[in-house]
Amino acid sequence: MSTDTSARERLVVIGGDATGMSAASQARRLRGPDELEIVAFERGDFTSYSACGIPYWVGGQVGERDELIARTPEEHRARAIDLRTRTEAVSIDVAGQRVRARALDGGDESWVAYDKLVIATGARPTRPDLPGMDAAGVHGVQTLGDGQALLDTLRATQGRRAVVVGAGYIGVEMAEALLHRGYEVTVVNRGPEPMSTLDPDMGRLVHEAMTGMGITLVDEAEVTKILTTDDGRVRAVATEDAEYPADVVVLGLGVRPETTLARDAGLPLGEHGGLLTDLAMRVRGHENIWAGGDCVEVLDLVSGSERHIALGTHANKHGQVIGSNVGGGYATFPGVVGTAVSKVCDLEIARTGLREKDALRAGLRFVAVTVESTSRAGYYPDAAPMTVKMIAERRTGKLLGVQIVGREGAAKRVDVAAVALTAGMTVEQMTALDLGYAPPFSPVWDPVLVAARKAVTAVRAAG
Repeated sequence: MSTDTSARERLVVIGGDATGMSAASQARRLRGPDELEIVAFERGDFTSYSACGIPYWVGGQVGERDELIARTPEEHRARAIDLRTRTEAVSIDVAGQRVRARALDGGDESWVAYDKLVIATGARPTRPDLPGMDAAGVHGVQTLGDGQALLDTLRATQGRRAVVVGAGYIGVEMAEALLHRGYEVTVVNRGPEPMSTLDPDMGRLVHEAMTGMGITLVDEAEVTKILTTDDGRVRAVATEDAEYPADVVVLGLGVRPETTLARDAGLPLGEHGGLLTDLAMRVRGHENIWAGGDCVEVLDLVSGSERHIALGTHANKHGQVIGSNVGGGYATFPGVVGTAVSKVCDLEIARTGLREKDALRAGLRFVAVTVESTSRAGYYPDAAPMTVKMIAERRTGKLLGVQIVGREGAAKRVDVAAVALTAGMTVEQMTALDLGYAPPFSPVWDPVLVAARKAVTAVRAAG
């Protein structure tokens, strides 16, 4: 228990970004400093920032780094939160209710006792153990510090050839950023199409659009090593079949839950390596430990299984739930349907729910339909093409998933499907949704409803 001689409880938070500081701030709103002492550890220099905005800062759409920071360490400290930056938690003693922390400047270590603990350690980027991965000019993009290091390289580099390794969300967003910076961009992707969060037929549309923008996309290619110059700088990315010249390399291979501390402490982890929690975001089997953000697994409301989804929307919601519960209130996080949007230049990409392979893995029988439509009434100026794919359960017609690829006005239409999934609607019920209509915003039948009508027909044909 806390060694504080007062009646105060002590909350210790590991991680100073979305979940951690949202939890600390919400707990502080509910309980004042006289009731609850809050100590937070953050190994970096920054807190409460938008990692999702880093590609747009690198690309120049966001002018200054500090525009991505929602609340500085000083602002948190002004609210009676003992925030210790450049301090890393190195171990958790669950039985003794204490955390061992190390100051990165100087290396001093000390134990800090807790009454309640929040683990918000986030995720770590996938970085293959390949020759040359540590060469100068090879960058991951996870933190503000990573973004600054990449920008420094771009400003100092004379050449204009960039290779992005990976074609997921970060990969395609960084390809766009580098294109904006005037680089000749090659994306090396080990999958059959970019954006593996989509089905391959929808990923093909992304491939075609990226190629049309001048990005070279190499699919089904596994990077084997990074080639370097005599002075240790990157000069090319090698696969089994080819070499791609590079003055800078950006890694976009996805992330994994950062749960080393939790695993070493004996806390329960799921199939994907994330911490397992209950609906209140309390770590299963531990009354006084909570966890949230990119280090946890969450319930997929469509498939009923646990998933790891690293998104800022979830992380902030987790923090609010945790802070409410730590602060004496009550809140729950019921789960997700897997909604995500992205863009590369003017192409918008969105998905929610299950892909075909997800439905197969869950043992579901389904129908899948695809429709072509436009973002506005076809006769209205600047109406842009849009492709919508919809998956529904074969017997019941229950909506299982939607994917959308198109131009302006495409991506946020996925929110209609996300609400329908959360409500457990069938595609037939969706056709009666009273969506907003005017020629500048939509055809008289919104593309999502056109897909729902086609899915109804497919469900009926399947018997």
